[in-house]
Amino acid sequence: MSATIHRLGGGPAPSLDPMMALVAQDMNLVNAVILDRMQSEIPLIPELAGHLIAGGGKRMRPMLTLASARLLGYSGARHHRLAAAVEFIHTATLLHDDVVDGSDLRRGRRTANIIWGNPASVLVGDFLFSRSFELMVEDGSLKVLKILSNASAVIAEGEVNQLTAVRRLDLSEQRYLDIIGAKTAALFAAACKIAAVVAERSEAEEAALDAYGRNLGIAFQLVDDAIDYVSDASTMGKDAGDDFREGKMTLPVILAYARGDESARAFWKAAISGHRTSDEDFAEAIRLVQASRSVDDTLARARHYGQRAIDALGGFAAGAAKDAMIEAVEFAVARAY
Repeated sequence: MSATIHRLGGGPAPSLDPMMALVAQDMNLVNAVILDRMQSEIPLIPELAGHLIAGGGKRMRPMLTLASARLLGYSGARHHRLAAAVEFIHTATLLHDDVVDGSDLRRGRRTANIIWGNPASVLVGDFLFSRSFELMVEDGSLKVLKILSNASAVIAEGEVNQLTAVRRLDLSEQRYLDIIGAKTAALFAAACKIAAVVAERSEAEEAALDAYGRNLGIAFQLVDDAIDYVSDASTMGKDAGDDFREGKMTLPVILAYARGDESARAFWKAAISGHRTSDEDFAEAIRLVQASRSVDDTLARARHYGQRAIDALGGFAAGAAKDAMIEAVEFAVARAY
């Protein structure tokens, strides 16, 4: 076993390519499961589900299941269906999120709710959740079922927590971290942990993979929230300023408000309450978060959680899988640069 500690930063720009190459053959089998299980005699279901599933996402969460299995030397096939279940959970939450947020774009394409309407998006999301649970039950492991079903419940709790926190200027940094830990990091953690279960590895290794996924998920979401104030729609795959216009108190805003003078705080009060949401107002929001170094500090926190994810892999043997999983963390953090 290796205890090598790696550090973020330095070297060429990180990429997901090593992980994608590592799991390519397994991912083909996962995609076959996804394609098969999204079918229905009701034509709207595969049409709508296919729109999102084929929408250009990197499928990072199922790839993490596959890469974790490779890290552990697992040579069976159970992880293919379980990786598909992970992707169905993620896709279902995206369909529901776009309805809740009233989103127009997802990965640069019109969202399903804009094309087919909110009722169809919600119901097809429910269908995909059901398919994911079918796959879990077919696996036959109560432990796997417990991990993924718990993650599904935690994700829903996180989304409700976020919904009740919208337009709340008093949102604390800790509650924000609780929200992203639930709505994003829980599935990252579960996707990694189940690989240790199917590989019949120790609880310590389960915990290490859970920690890797959880910290990667937090870093991933922190970067996403920072990107909203430093990027554009073509880079983000959604409309620039969506979080701002929806009144979401993400970490850049929490920090900018806390550090602002009287004029800045007055702006944030008006903006988060929904009274200043024009393009010019968004430009002012960008100026304020950058002037207060709130984006920089959000990204610094992302690097911190990214390093924790990498450190969680310290006890695993060196090799292509470990290298790819480390570079996946570096990629997640570097997206904002």
